[in-house]
Amino acid sequence: MHKTKISMRKSICLAIILAVFCMEEVPAQKIAKTKENPAVKAYSDSLSALSASYFAYFRLWDDLNIPAPRRVRPNPAFYKLFVPPTYYEAPIKEIFEIKWSPDTKIMTAVDSLYMGKRDSASAAIYQLPDLETLAAADRWSNNILRNYYLQYPGRLVNNELYLADLKPLENNQIVKRPRKERIKSFLQPETPVESLTTDNELLVVRPNFWTHKGNGYVQFTQHYISDNWYKGGESTNALLSGLVLEANFDDRQRIEFENKLEIKLGFVTAPSDTVHKYKTNADLLRLSSKLGVKAFKNWYYTLAGEFKTQFFGNYKTNTNDMISNFLSPAQLDITLGMDFKQNKKNYSLSLLGSPLAYTFMYISNDKITDPGAFNVDPGHKTANLFGSKFTGNLTWTIIPSIVWESKLEYFTTYDTVIASWENTFNFVLNRYLSTKLFVHARYDDGVTLTEDNKSYFQLQELLSFGLNYTW
Repeated sequence: MHKTKISMRKSICLAIILAVFCMEEVPAQKIAKTKENPAVKAYSDSLSALSASYFAYFRLWDDLNIPAPRRVRPNPAFYKLFVPPTYYEAPIKEIFEIKWSPDTKIMTAVDSLYMGKRDSASAAIYQLPDLETLAAADRWSNNILRNYYLQYPGRLVNNELYLADLKPLENNQIVKRPRKERIKSFLQPETPVESLTTDNELLVVRPNFWTHKGNGYVQFTQHYISDNWYKGGESTNALLSGLVLEANFDDRQRIEFENKLEIKLGFVTAPSDTVHKYKTNADLLRLSSKLGVKAFKNWYYTLAGEFKTQFFGNYKTNTNDMISNFLSPAQLDITLGMDFKQNKKNYSLSLLGSPLAYTFMYISNDKITDPGAFNVDPGHKTANLFGSKFTGNLTWTIIPSIVWESKLEYFTTYDTVIASWENTFNFVLNRYLSTKLFVHARYDDGVTLTEDNKSYFQLQELLSFGLNYTW
């Protein structure tokens, strides 16, 4: 029996040792099997690598010396970061906003900001950018620029005002989106032709490059002074009329041909003149033509001609001494040069410089007392003047009711100078009523000075009110 007890004790001890050994071995085997599983290890490593690359991707923007990541798609919202370093006002203004603080979160929805947000049906239809995305991109760019201004102020090469003066693309460089045709209209069957006759003539309409316009006016001025007026003077009545006709050709490619006829007549009563009851205070017949061939842009090779004279005779006060008359003088100007033209909404400008200019003066009436006033030598009827000439024409609509027409002429033979500056201010009251102020200044140092004429400078001014019509 003693041996039986001893064997039972041995069996119990052996079982306890085996149980303890099994309890320690099983967890160790499980842990060893988990670490050695390649699928679990690869999955864990991929998560770690993705997390590290994600945060490293956005930390690149904190270092301004590192180029921008290539995975950022080109987006016009980030233009401030890719143009030459420029100072903008927006980054500084954001600091002074009430809602701004240093810990303000600049970016939300990073993926949509970088890769472009185009999930809206309306944006695809109307081709409009997402305003929220653009605003977020602008705030984010401003945050980077503020840091850049603090760290590298010496690298700024431009100011925002410099970019405002940059010229946009030329018209020939802009690619316009083609207009979408309505396909449905092309699919509709055509109307069948019931009858076709060959007797009808084919009508070909040619383009008309001619334009016509005109202006006519009649104006009256009345001035009454009683016989006992304390300052004296005399009553006068004046009548002014005019007609302007234009016929211009422009093929919008190379050739321009301008033609203009001007007629002006004005009469004034002369109580102090015992010989003549009235005199002419405005008398002009002028026909001008200008042929231009386009050289480049607004410049034209130009051949111009102008003829002018008057209708009625004019006499000295209380005498029959004739000063001027029809074809006395008659003046013909021919010039060759370059013409600069510019037509805008409210003005048109022409500057004609002619290094070659010729002026022909003719006096047909032998009763002209002083032909020297027209650069014609005594005893002669003609004069030939060669030199250079400059002509400037301006029509400026200052406001819709005020139009200024100006013509400046400067002719020189290099010995004498003939300069003329005509200015007409048209104050339009309505379609049919207007007031005109005409000022004409003239300088001619080639005339013969007399006791009655002691200056080369001449001036004429006329103010009138009346009817006006333009077509």
